[in-house]
Amino acid sequence: MNSNGQLVVVGSGIQLGRHISQRAQSEIEAADVVFSLADPFATQWLNQLRPDLIHLTDYYADDKDRRISYGQMEKAIVDQVQAGKAVCAVFYGHPGVFARVPHRAIAEVREAGLSARMEPGISAEDCLIADLGLDPGHRGLFSCEATQFLINRRSLDPAALVILWQVALTGNLDCVGFEAHPPSLELLVGKLLDWYRPDTEIILYEAAQLPIEPFRAERMALTDLPAASFKEHTTLVIPPSSELLPDQAMIDRLRQLR
Repeated sequence: MNSNGQLVVVGSGIQLGRHISQRAQSEIEAADVVFSLADPFATQWLNQLRPDLIHLTDYYADDKDRRISYGQMEKAIVDQVQAGKAVCAVFYGHPGVFARVPHRAIAEVREAGLSARMEPGISAEDCLIADLGLDPGHRGLFSCEATQFLINRRSLDPAALVILWQVALTGNLDCVGFEAHPPSLELLVGKLLDWYRPDTEIILYEAAQLPIEPFRAERMALTDLPAASFKEHTTLVIPPSSELLPDQAMIDRLRQLR
């Protein structure tokens, strides 16, 4: 192993021309080796900047468990670092949000005693807050991957903002394919009905990837979710639907401290 290897992970943001930072671009330009797992528009720009770009999407296949693909991506990145290369890995949005490969690659590189760091990027959640005007600091935020929420014993607070990510992949336990499965979405709705009324208004959100296109903010009743249209990156948003319940005993105790 060459001790000169190092890894920098950067984000391309959601809208490349507006969101990529100068720091991220300089890291891409200076690296010996550049890997990318980004959207088609960012990939096209990266190919122009770095004709030697290595495409991590090549590890995907329609009938292949994505967890296997992720492991292969991690190995490809770490191998180059251990070979003594200055490596930059570019990922869509924020490279540390809903991204297994960057975190694991950084951990492996650090465990080997080599340098690794991550530069932040603009994520889909950042765009969602700006586009929908929903402040997570107002009522609190519950944010979770949809399948993780469905298959685990999790509780919700209807007084808070709730965001369920990758809703199109709900129930996809095999991590193969990207198509929505209405029966699994029916199960998700059934679980959400433990906290919400059937007519609770939800929002299906998709951030705009180009400055010339609008974001998606389709509003519908909760029970209409399984029949909706989805993309791989569609997000389910449930705005606060009930009032906060004050803890008067705690309020009284706090006043006694003043």
